[in-house]
Amino acid sequence: MDDLTLAAAFPPATGEQWRALVDGVLKGAEYEKRLVHRTRDGIRVEPLYGAAAPSPQPLRGAGAPAPWRIAQRVDHPDPAEANALALADLEGGADALTLVLAGARAARGFGLPGPEALERALDGVMLPLIALRLDAGPGAAAAAEALVALAARRGDDLGRLSLDLGIDPIGQFATTGALPGPWPEVASGLAATLAGLDRRGFAGRAFLADARPFHEAGATEAGELAAVLASAVALLRALEAGGHDLERARDAIAVLLVADADEFLTVAKLRAMRRLWARVEESCGLTPKPLTLHAETAWRTTTRRDPFVNLLRATAAAFSAGLGGADSVTVLPFTAALGLPDAFARRCARNTQVVLLEESNLWRVVDPAAGAGGFEALTAELCAQAWAQFQEIEREGGLVESLASGRLGGRLAAIREARGRDLATRRQPITGTSEFPHLAEAPVAVLAPAPAAAATPAGALPSLRFAEPFERLRDASDAALAATGRRPRVFLANLGPIAAFNTRATFARNAFEAGGIEALTNDGFPDLASLVAAFRAAGTPLACLCSSDEVYAAEAVPAARALAEAGARSLYLAGRPGALEAALREAGVTRDLYAGCDLLRLLEEAQDLARA
Repeated sequence: MDDLTLAAAFPPATGEQWRALVDGVLKGAEYEKRLVHRTRDGIRVEPLYGAAAPSPQPLRGAGAPAPWRIAQRVDHPDPAEANALALADLEGGADALTLVLAGARAARGFGLPGPEALERALDGVMLPLIALRLDAGPGAAAAAEALVALAARRGDDLGRLSLDLGIDPIGQFATTGALPGPWPEVASGLAATLAGLDRRGFAGRAFLADARPFHEAGATEAGELAAVLASAVALLRALEAGGHDLERARDAIAVLLVADADEFLTVAKLRAMRRLWARVEESCGLTPKPLTLHAETAWRTTTRRDPFVNLLRATAAAFSAGLGGADSVTVLPFTAALGLPDAFARRCARNTQVVLLEESNLWRVVDPAAGAGGFEALTAELCAQAWAQFQEIEREGGLVESLASGRLGGRLAAIREARGRDLATRRQPITGTSEFPHLAEAPVAVLAPAPAAAATPAGALPSLRFAEPFERLRDASDAALAATGRRPRVFLANLGPIAAFNTRATFARNAFEAGGIEALTNDGFPDLASLVAAFRAAGTPLACLCSSDEVYAAEAVPAARALAEAGARSLYLAGRPGALEAALREAGVTRDLYAGCDLLRLLEEAQDLARA
């Protein structure tokens, strides 16, 4: 800015000047409460950061600007259809594939039927020109063998292919609650597997430290990093104990992190992963090399309602993963929670990244976050928190023992409980689901509907989406509509002029419709008799008073009494009652609907009352 005449005419602004202006706007309100945010790991996030000296940051690839790979899921159960979709993705701009096999948690009830399907699914796919990752769950070893054998039959040089075989026994333990045998035996088998691959000239990544089981079970950013670091270290130890030198063991391991719509934390998390892994390498006496770091957009933030919002979430996640230094990014199609995505949803997932890379040119800066005070601070804090949590897992005997004892699962359950409260009260809102719902949304096409989710096995970590509690209420509402021709309803008793009730009536409508309860609104009423007549015509036992505090002071109590006498079994007040609370309770108001209330519980009770 110094070379701009206009900017040079003014003295540089200072942090003290900014704070003085902020305090003037806050007018005595608490700065910490209004402007300082803390993550679930307790990391302090300031509203403003200055420039920072860039910290040493391991980078993607050779450290020169290079695009990340656009990875597309291949999960159609019919190998021929899967092949057609994969070829369309590659022709449309993808340069990597993720083959998802049935039985893997990530398949969500679909997936290629088995290792024998790989040859048909990859017909016409030139492996030397793309990167490929297997997501085979418990069938990873068999799928890996089938893929390597296929490449050998084709005459491909295994040492030059970019393959990730995705063998992840610890991740499978987390998702199924069981290991195929005692860990020492499993670890010995991993070393033998790598030895066999090496004899055939394989030089890719045989093993994966996968963060998804922990993320889907509720892990925070630091907790996700700690778990995946502990997983990778356990793999290192297993391979070294089995006779491999640490150089080869290190090169045989890749990491997969989850990217979500929180740009700052996602960018910082991926940067922190590279720093943490470099620290592990140095502790092992190794010279750090670039980690193969995959990213996939978050399953837990996908929604079945208003699924087009998933496009926005996925765009933010892919953007953040790419800027954070991912080697490849897999975007879940926006209809993934509804069923098997069709060609349009797959195209949207692919083009999200094509636009970011080819039109926005985001790959041309090696580390865009370098020197940015906020990103540097978050990266450093995440490293510190994740390392501390990693050490806690290590003190418990390592990740396998921490999972087996239930210690890690217990910590994740506590995090889920706390986050569940924030979701229920909308302190953590879900756009299109708990905020701004649309009851009349049109159905979205999928190739096949998602099957019912399987029960979580004993001892396994659950896989949960944030929107599920609200979606269950919406499903119940849809069932009522199909059975009776109408949804549960609430009558909005709008008091006073439109200018007085419109804000709270809009708030109430959005709140009730988040639970599938149709809000019957109106333009207000000239008198109580008209209000009562409209309520009776609505044919619902639920009513909600909506207006300003000034109108409530004059009209709320008689209106509540009249509605209760007219048959309102549950009467809500939009807002807080304040000094009117005792009088309103006596008049029949049973619940208050306000920002920060336990909306999920209120909606569950309202649906029960509407059905009674």
